[in-house]
Amino acid sequence: MSLGSQIAAHLPFLRRYARALTGSQASGDAYVREMLEAVLADEALKASLAGGRVPLYRAFSKVWASASGLPAGDKTASEHEAGAQARLGVITPPARQALLLTTLEDFSVEEAAAILDRTPDEIDQLVAAAITDIDREQTTSILIIEDEPLIAMQLEDLVTSLGHTVSGTAATRTQARSAVAAALPGLVLADIQLADGSSGLDAVDDILNVASMPVIFITAYPERLLTGDRPEPTYLVTKPFQEATVRAAISQALFFGSTRPL
Repeated sequence: MSLGSQIAAHLPFLRRYARALTGSQASGDAYVREMLEAVLADEALKASLAGGRVPLYRAFSKVWASASGLPAGDKTASEHEAGAQARLGVITPPARQALLLTTLEDFSVEEAAAILDRTPDEIDQLVAAAITDIDREQTTSILIIEDEPLIAMQLEDLVTSLGHTVSGTAATRTQARSAVAAALPGLVLADIQLADGSSGLDAVDDILNVASMPVIFITAYPERLLTGDRPEPTYLVTKPFQEATVRAAISQALFFGSTRPL
């Protein structure tokens, strides 16, 4: 497989990571573009990427560490992104990276250590620090849109264990509308393929026409959302998921105060 094909296979997930790290699609994609430009200009860096995901994320992390503020080409931040940038000082970039690498991106502690030029013990300490900081956020009510009962119950247990409340559950777009009419949530966890063939994407659009709130998509079909053809969700968790991944996504969404799913 050519280097270009290797990078292309991992690029959607690197873009997901960059969006979660920065709090917006525009800013995350700008950092990824900057990394790719650096790769094209540096033969040694290009050669180092032949080893797969770890070298790719390591190259991205070097670009992220060397940048400050909004990346070049993204001069005008939205209100959400400006708020996210203002919060960057609360959690150090290495701590947020360590948390996202070991949860959202499912790297081992040893792989995350290689990506960030840290020891495994340091990664464990960074993750613990990040969780402590983001768990200081206020609790909220969460709507769960999920058509598989066992998964819905698992998410309910996780949400309540984190100190949040469940405002409602829905297995279809119609049920989601009813749930929001009955109780407005502070955050939404949504599958994209629902019981009656309706779309979780459409259900979320309905909700955001009523009020703004963070949205986390949890799906077995991430490739349907990571196409680059439309605005993509900042928070996207792949099934089967680890509870730590969902916990990190909830904490990140509340930390950044996202008001849209992109």
